[in-house]
This record gives sequence, C-alpha cells and structure tokens, in this order.
Amino acid sequence: MSAAGDLLARQRAAFLCEARPDAAARRAALAALATALRTHEAALIAAVDADFGGRPAAETRLLELLPLYDQIGHARRHLGRWMRRRRVAGSPFLWPARAFWEYQPLGVVGVIGAWNYPVLLTLGPAVDAIAAGNRVVLKPSELAPRTAEALAALVASAFPPERVAVVTGGVEVARAFSALPWDHLVFTGSTAVGRQVMAAAAANLTPVTLELGGKSPAILHDSADLSRAVGRLMTGKLFNAGQTCVAPDYALVPPARIPAFEAEAARAVRRLFPNGLTDDYTRIVSDRHLDRLRGLVEEARDRGARVVQLAPVPEGANGRIMPPTLVIDPAPDSRLMTEEIFGPILPVVPCGTLDAALQFVNARPRPLALYYFDDDRARQDRVLAGTMSGGVTFNDTIFHLAQLNLPFGGVGDSGMGGYHGPDGFAQFSKKRPVMVQAHWAATGLIRPPWGGRRRLIGALLAAARRLAGASRE
Repeated sequence: MSAAGDLLARQRAAFLCEARPDAAARRAALAALATALRTHEAALIAAVDADFGGRPAAETRLLELLPLYDQIGHARRHLGRWMRRRRVAGSPFLWPARAFWEYQPLGVVGVIGAWNYPVLLTLGPAVDAIAAGNRVVLKPSELAPRTAEALAALVASAFPPERVAVVTGGVEVARAFSALPWDHLVFTGSTAVGRQVMAAAAANLTPVTLELGGKSPAILHDSADLSRAVGRLMTGKLFNAGQTCVAPDYALVPPARIPAFEAEAARAVRRLFPNGLTDDYTRIVSDRHLDRLRGLVEEARDRGARVVQLAPVPEGANGRIMPPTLVIDPAPDSRLMTEEIFGPILPVVPCGTLDAALQFVNARPRPLALYYFDDDRARQDRVLAGTMSGGVTFNDTIFHLAQLNLPFGGVGDSGMGGYHGPDGFAQFSKKRPVMVQAHWAATGLIRPPWGGRRRLIGALLAAARRLAGASRE
C-alpha cells in the first residue's frame, strides 16, 4: 500500500472511533494548527523564497500567512453556529412528524495543493475540513519541494498522523493520491490536470472540489477613473509576479483610452517597485515557466501585437525575472489569449462598448474571477446578470478571495465546488436530513389496501394541486 493509502486507512479507522468530534475538540485542533504555523513561520517563508528563487517575505506574510490566520480565527469563532442543528417545517401531508437537518463530518479528506501559493492553497482547505470534523491527508505540490518538506514538519509537530498528515513526492505520487477512495478530494491546479483528477476520483465516486484556473477578465467601462482602476488592476496582476489563479488575465479597454491606460500602467509599476525589479519583485518559479512566458509574448508580437515592457530587467539580475509587460491588441486565437498566462503579462484588448465586452467574455470558457471597473450600480447589475464566473470584484481585483463569508470556487472550466467560511464547512460535511415520526401519525392512513383509501388519496391530491397552483385546463 502507498504511504497515502496507508494514512487513509489509519485515519478512516480512527474516524470510526471518533466520528463526530465536538466543537471544543475542533477548536483545539485549529488552535494547534495556528500555533504550529506561528512556530514554523520563518521556515515557511524561507522555503517559499527558495522554491521561487526569490519571493519577498512580505508577500508570503501578506498573501499566505495572514489569510490563513484569518481563516483559522474565523472558523474558531463561528464553529458553534455552523454545527448547530436546524429544525425545519415539516410537510403538511406528514403531520405531526417533525424534521431537522445537521452537518456531519464526511470522514477523511484528501487535499492536493498548488505551487503558486504553496502554504495557503495546501493548508487553507485543511482548515475548513478540520472545522467540519474531518481527518485530512495533504499532498503539497512537487513544484515547491522545500515548502512541501516545511509543511510536513509543521503538520507533524501539531498532529498525530491519524488526525492530519502530509505525503510528499512527484507526479506519480499525486496520480496515485487522486485515485484513492477519499471521502472528499480537493485539487488546486490547472484545468487540464483537474480533468485527470476528476477522472481518477470518478472510479471511487469520490466527490471533488476543483479549484482551477482560467482567463479572468478585467472590464474597464469608459467612465472608469483610470488612475484608480489601473493602479488596482496592476497590483492584483503583479502580486507573486502574476502567478495567481485569480489574477486578471486580460483587460478589455475602450480603444480611445488605451494610450492613457498604458501611461497609468507604467506609473503604477513605478509606484509598486520604485527601486526597480529587485527584492520586492517575485521571480518566476522555474526556467520552463519563464521560457513559456517569453514564448507567449514573442508569438503575440510576431502576429502583430504591440509589446510594451513597463520596467527594465536590472543588469546582472539574479534569478528568473519576467518584467511587467502589456501586449496591446493580441490576436484572439493566440496562445496568449487562449491559455492561462500565470505571469506578469497583461493583454489589452480594444473593446468599445460594454455589450461588446460581455460578448467577448461569454464567447470564452467561464473564468474563475471577473473584474469590472465602474461606479454605476445599474451597469454593475448588468454585468452580473450577463456573465457567469467563479467570483466577482467591482472596482478592484483578487480581494474577494479574502471575504471569508463568501465561497471561493470556480464554475465550468474554472472548477467546481467552493470553500471558505460557512461554505467550506458545508462543503466538507454531509447535510444530513432527519425526520422524527410521532407516536400517532397520519401516515398510517396511506397504506394498502387501496380500495378504502380512494377518497382520502383524492382529497390529498386535490389539496396538493391547489398548493402547487395547478389550474384546470
């Protein structure tokens, strides 16, 4: 049996002995995770920096550690309310039976993390799974091996392997991991690999949460304040050097405003990195990915797009630096416009009207996020009614991810399922319905033999028709 398979068996056996930990036990487990996270902060920051070949400690603290602490604290504060049994109105035809539902832990949850935010996107799903009363096995990304080892040390210091555990390894380990009969499986990564994970999970009828990617659009209305909009757009684009699943992947801009957009983008980069692309600018995770990003730009240039590099690469620069780059009016069928970029390259597509922008977005697979810059509430509602995406932020980018009372998840090619806060608790639980029958129950009247029940059945059916609003033809 594989290491992950052995852990699954051990955790499932342990779960059967304690299938429903109380709120105190769950809060204690979350507190243990927070304490271990605090103890291992420096090691995690150093590991992420080493895996990227250069990533500012401030970004790891702000974009990974801070959201994790916030998520843990939020779960501990609200856990009692989430766990509460809810009574519901019974069906009048089943009176006097009463009904309620409650959330029950699923069992053992498997989590396959991602390399781009290797701490947050591995431990984040685990927080919600633990809050829901489950046991968890984590498989960090093999593309961030130092962080994977740091996560293994962190988890081992806080939990026995029967409660939470980590397995490390390459693609074959991940493939075998996804084929195990988890009670729920979470995968964060590309759409192509997500399809493989779902196919492997289907053999066991394992429910999956897939947090995938996609090309998240940013639409700028003609009335948008460009200074504010472009500054916020470029901030979201350049966090982690664009290696963010919800980073804006292209911008739809009124043609007459593109020159001003370029100028504001250059100004935004100077404000973000006043000392140039040095220690505050994250490196690209691998040589292969850097070569791919350069290839996307070159192909677009060769096909007629105009390329605007917004900051120079420092002479003698250490590490894999891809400068912030605008690509103006790329071919719609170029790789830049058909593949998720995952880097600091922003295609700028001329788009004259909001209708044209919505048509452009809707002609493509449903994105993980959608961004719209405009203060007009009616037009904001029009964007909501006329598009479909995993999440939406108006007048900013990416920060909807930090709203813990909102679910994080995709739709269509960008994923399925969601977690964070109450939605994460629900995702990793079974919402179990319960009906309690009374000693004397009307249901005793609706059983064979049917000969003497025809009038009663007719009366029940007539009442049901009236309640449903059925009219005579």
